[in-house]
Amino acid sequence: MNQYDIIIIGAGPGGLTAGIYAGRQGTRNLILDKDMAGGLGREVPAMENYPGYDMISGLELVEKMKEQAIKNCELKEMECVEEITKEDGEYRFTVKTSKETYQSKTIILATGSSHRQLGAKGEEEFRGKGVSYCATCDGFFFAGRDIVMVGGGNSALQEALYLKNLGANVTLIHRRDEFRAQKHLQDKIKENEIKTIMNATVEEIKGNMLVESVVLKDTKTGKLSELPTNGVFVSVGYMPHTDLAYQLNVKLDESGHIITDKAQKTNVDYVYAVGDVCVGLKQWVVACGEGAVAATSAFEDIQ
Repeated sequence: MNQYDIIIIGAGPGGLTAGIYAGRQGTRNLILDKDMAGGLGREVPAMENYPGYDMISGLELVEKMKEQAIKNCELKEMECVEEITKEDGEYRFTVKTSKETYQSKTIILATGSSHRQLGAKGEEEFRGKGVSYCATCDGFFFAGRDIVMVGGGNSALQEALYLKNLGANVTLIHRRDEFRAQKHLQDKIKENEIKTIMNATVEEIKGNMLVESVVLKDTKTGKLSELPTNGVFVSVGYMPHTDLAYQLNVKLDESGHIITDKAQKTNVDYVYAVGDVCVGLKQWVVACGEGAVAATSAFEDIQ
């Protein structure tokens, strides 16, 4: 059976950074990811707040990090971890994937998150038929067309600007009376004259074969209205992936995120967690910092 000092589950920014640091410590390490490396980071159209770059896409940064990571540790993409069990002994964790079984002294959970859905009527019906959760994946198809972007955080405004730059006619819809996004993004929305509808929720997505309109509800008056549109892009937060954390009895907070200390340790010995699956700020640079800390903590605990 393949044995490692550290197995990192998830190859997003936090997992890749953990792999870089783990390898440079001289330990034997493995990163496993059920998809391609990068996770949701691959979808970020443009970042202006990652140190060292005035602007860089998530996909470009992922590729740079992946190239660096595989110089320091083993990376296996498209290999889903199905089960983790903990036992006594030096190699205390058994990790079963869709392809192999591995043993490890320590585990770093970098399992990330997935897009939260609106829960609106018609959302599932029109997924891939006008409903999208990834502007960089699907935005090209909506050049010159009317679309709505639902959300009020950094990601929603970043993607609205990206879609506007592609030539789409964008309307931002947010359920509150002010955005949660950083001020510079809000300023850019105004500069680009992107229409906004505040205090509104999407109650229903309608169409025939493709999306044709959305039904909006005014959160203050309860009044319903219908807005014609060719597409609905959704950016209303993320759901942490904690199935493996449950298997290991890792403690979560009330929102379902993993609780860690400053060393990225969970309540379970030799189990660490980093990135969007954890309690804390959901930012690329934060995940990278947590990955460095977790790999260092794991190394010290092994020693």
